[in-house]
Amino acid sequence: MKLSGARVEAFLRSPDPKIRAVLVFGPDSGLVRERVQRLIQGVVDNPSDPFRVAELSPAMLKAEPSRLLDEAGAMALGGGRRVVVLRDAGDSHSAALSAVLAEARGDSLVVVEGGELGPRSSLRKLAEGADNAAALACYADEGGSLAAVISEELKAAGLMAEPDAMAYLIDHLGGDRRLTRAELGKLALYMGGPGRIGLDDAIACVGDTAALGLDDLALATADGDHAGAQRVLDRLLREGAHPVAMLRGVSRHFLRLHLAAGHLARGKPMDQAMAGLKPPVIFKAVDRFRRQLGRWPVDRLGRALDVLTEAEADCKTTGMPAAEIASRALMMIARAAARR
Repeated sequence: MKLSGARVEAFLRSPDPKIRAVLVFGPDSGLVRERVQRLIQGVVDNPSDPFRVAELSPAMLKAEPSRLLDEAGAMALGGGRRVVVLRDAGDSHSAALSAVLAEARGDSLVVVEGGELGPRSSLRKLAEGADNAAALACYADEGGSLAAVISEELKAAGLMAEPDAMAYLIDHLGGDRRLTRAELGKLALYMGGPGRIGLDDAIACVGDTAALGLDDLALATADGDHAGAQRVLDRLLREGAHPVAMLRGVSRHFLRLHLAAGHLARGKPMDQAMAGLKPPVIFKAVDRFRRQLGRWPVDRLGRALDVLTEAEADCKTTGMPAAEIASRALMMIARAAARR
């Protein structure tokens, strides 16, 4: 079965004992790891207890194909439900998981940690279709969910972000849950104690770190710098950034261009059109942003946003390599910008 909405939190707090296995997968690797950890903690008091928690790798299953089934059927030496975690799983492990779901021996919870699995993935289909299994997709935080994560993390440190600062954080975080929490922890350390976070604080701490590569990619794409955009894209992929996060970073930039271009089309001068953006354009990119507004009229910005939206949907639904889909979309937009 699929887990979504409010059912996710309830299940993470207390996994249903009728569920034999949970597949946790998706492009946000930080969120995948976080939810796997919460599932373990929902079953055992001490996740480091070797008698209650067993971790397996694909190499272990390759050497001993029945290992997952054996671990799932084993009983804890001191009693209590066990957790068996399979890391870095893929479709090649569908048969091993199917054997676990068909076996009635033992009550261990098998947690399968996967990466991005398309709708045609056999492992995903197995977990979604079985009555005694669950599939939990983990996509990058955005919009309301990202705001909730930011507020939760800041509140724990006694901090609250002012509206402009919150808008800036939402615009510059969200590609990966683990990185988002790390950046917010750094911001809390920078603030030095409870209080209110202003826009200058957010820019000073986050502006040149978490979103630097995405900003570079967005600016190069909107500039029409085909070669520059490709270099940044390749670097981000080598560093482990997810294509969907890249597409969303570029989309945010084009949405801001679209808003400012709309003001220009209604007769506002350039300075006023840009002044209405929240958060404001960082000073290092002001001149480039001006030139891009001259290059991109409203209708062409709308078409570029359509391309980005369709590319993100294709990354999630077609099963094709997400990196290739994102690269094709971004290079198409960069070439369009170069043609003015």
